[in-house]
Amino acid sequence: MQTAPFPQLQVFLAVARLRSFSGAARELGVSTAAVSQAVRQLEEKLRVVLLTRTTRSVSPTEAGRRLLESAGPALGQALAALTEVSAQPGEVVGRLRLSVPRMAVPFIIAPVLPTFRARHPRVEVEVVIEERFVDIVAEGYDAGVRLSEAIERDMVQVRLTDAFRFVVVGAPDYLARHGTPQRPEDLLRHECITFRSRTTGALYAWELERGRRNWRVPVRGGVVTNDHLLSLSLAAEGLGLAYAFEPAVEEQLRTGRLERVLEAYAPTVPGFFLYYPSRAQRSAPLRLFVEAARELAAKTGAT
Repeated sequence: MQTAPFPQLQVFLAVARLRSFSGAARELGVSTAAVSQAVRQLEEKLRVVLLTRTTRSVSPTEAGRRLLESAGPALGQALAALTEVSAQPGEVVGRLRLSVPRMAVPFIIAPVLPTFRARHPRVEVEVVIEERFVDIVAEGYDAGVRLSEAIERDMVQVRLTDAFRFVVVGAPDYLARHGTPQRPEDLLRHECITFRSRTTGALYAWELERGRRNWRVPVRGGVVTNDHLLSLSLAAEGLGLAYAFEPAVEEQLRTGRLERVLEAYAPTVPGFFLYYPSRAQRSAPLRLFVEAARELAAKTGAT
């Protein structure tokens, strides 16, 4: 059996990574029909089914997943090598694809990208904002940003921020109308703006701690969202209590639009980390982005 054609493999990897024929077509700049044909030809060449197709979704089969995991990183390195041939001496050319949660954007991505792009204008940076846990190798990312507890242990981790707290906040008028909770279990009697996990689909239980004791409070309320900025905006309007990444509410706390409650129970997390597989260190764009991120961490006092 002959080796799979390079262009068809590239098309398959785009479809498998994006879980979409039309999305792959847009990324590659070709028609959806051409993408479908390329995948079909590759499956015929390999004599295996690589993708499961329904009217609503596309997902890799077991054979497709193995091909994605083994060929995806290698193809990325090959394309990067081809791109780098056109670079001038000392110039870095390439592409960097990052998976980042929304709440990390103003504290990490927004400060780093201007400096990085000014230094390396021929590196294309794609930032994908998503809250779910991502397999960055299987889905074609160079690196991700997450809280440390969400990172697989075999990944290289670079600290980007100091530790910070998660706090429960509410508007003064809401607290005046409904009272201020004094203990974690009091939250069960309050209107709470809840968060639905994009990974599990479950409502998130608010995590609190004091000393060695921990609580996971199954709060409920009339509004459910998957966006922390919306929850903070609604809390500031008095619709209920919200569970917040403390640096994200500094301005509202300073101006008095929101107030902390149950502050003695606020849990501390280690902070945000950039993470990537060790073999990815061969990527020049990623190596330079790590340098820029480390500079940010040094300026903000993160260790």
